[in-house]
Amino acid sequence: MRPKVRTTTSSNRWPTAEGFKVQRHILLVDDNPNDLELALNVLDLDGSEAEQQVTVASSGQEALRLLRDPAEPLPDLVLLDLKMPHMDGIAVLDAIRAEDALRDIPVVMLTTSGEERDIRESYAHGATAYVVKPLDFGQFREAMQTIRAFWMHLNRPPRLN
Repeated sequence: MRPKVRTTTSSNRWPTAEGFKVQRHILLVDDNPNDLELALNVLDLDGSEAEQQVTVASSGQEALRLLRDPAEPLPDLVLLDLKMPHMDGIAVLDAIRAEDALRDIPVVMLTTSGEERDIRESYAHGATAYVVKPLDFGQFREAMQTIRAFWMHLNRPPRLN
């Protein structure tokens, strides 16, 4: 089964050292279809973005399959839910950090859990950042736009592929 992919486009582009960057890729991993749809809608709301591709994985296993598939592009950012059945976010994070080709991909834990134990464990296993999903839609939208603005525009990671 092919992953769900949504591409949003705008005429705006931003300069980089190599010229103009046109497309960035986000892998969104969450088992809750409502949270996935909400996040996708928020990522599509702001027309100021240059083209971006969002690939959706509804489980940890699917996320790892996509990340390991040579036919799939590596994402510039992984937004990873913590609490998922069968393979939770920590197990996915461990697998990402254990593989040379994947370990430098920024992974932002995007979860409803604000428990200190979960925050500490996520960072101990190599999370790049930890964001608690706000329950209020306006706050959720602002959080997602802030995440995207930082990781897709301001942050300049090394090339992964």
